[in-house]
Amino acid sequence: MNKVTIKTYYSLTKPGVLYGNVITGIAGFLLAAGHFKHFDVGVFAATIIGMTFVIASACVLNNFLDQDIDRIMERTKTRAIVAGVVPGRNAVILSILLGILGVAMLAAWTNWLVVGIGVFGFVAYVWLYGALSKRKSIHGTLVGSISGAMPILAGYVAVADKFDVGALLVFLILFFWQFPEFYSIAIYRLKEYRAAGVPVMSVVKGVKSTINQILVYTVLFVISTLLLTPFGYTGWIYFTVMAVLGLYWIRLGVQGLLAEDSDAWARRMFHFSLVAILILSVMLSLGPILP
Repeated sequence: MNKVTIKTYYSLTKPGVLYGNVITGIAGFLLAAGHFKHFDVGVFAATIIGMTFVIASACVLNNFLDQDIDRIMERTKTRAIVAGVVPGRNAVILSILLGILGVAMLAAWTNWLVVGIGVFGFVAYVWLYGALSKRKSIHGTLVGSISGAMPILAGYVAVADKFDVGALLVFLILFFWQFPEFYSIAIYRLKEYRAAGVPVMSVVKGVKSTINQILVYTVLFVISTLLLTPFGYTGWIYFTVMAVLGLYWIRLGVQGLLAEDSDAWARRMFHFSLVAILILSVMLSLGPILP
């Protein structure tokens, strides 16, 4: 019998997804703090900790709801609920506790915009994406990308306390970034998604069409990152770094149009998407205070 540990329950929060989202939330907060020249340590702590709990809650519940798909796909069939290590009931209870704690923290120490974004992000990820569109529509990635852009938006409005041009741009940046990232996975995991009956772009439209979509969204991502500078949110060092990074990523995307081994190219594209989001998060955090 498998031993259940704290680490086992921790794995249900999908740490890679969790901390990737939290990092973008931190970046959004620091971008706004630098732009508005106001940093409140208490609000920062409440925003990031509360956000972490809400995202963790969504990930745990998504683990519970995705058991049928997870049993089929190679990369997910060893997850704790699917493997029978953690009872589904326990996972649901954990999700509820994390969600209540996270929303309560956001409500007590941030603003209602942050709370609303947090709740909407939870519903969009767990229900609109995980339970509905992911299983029924080719547009599941679009819905998932909306929920994935909520953390950076929440971090930004925790400081700004309003939805302005900066809020729109950080939302668009993360929204566009997720298409190249996920569509790349959808190419090199094509057989698994097809076997699981998940109608992702590569399954429905084919690999070539997916590569074209990746290039389009990569260009949109780059444009949206650069717009922060002319709108006065970041300096020219940020602009230069993101321009160089963006041009390289676009070049990599163009290579996909002629790639003989689309799986190998998609893996390179996916890995670079992780580099891109890490560099972006650092530059968003520093952009307002650098020349």
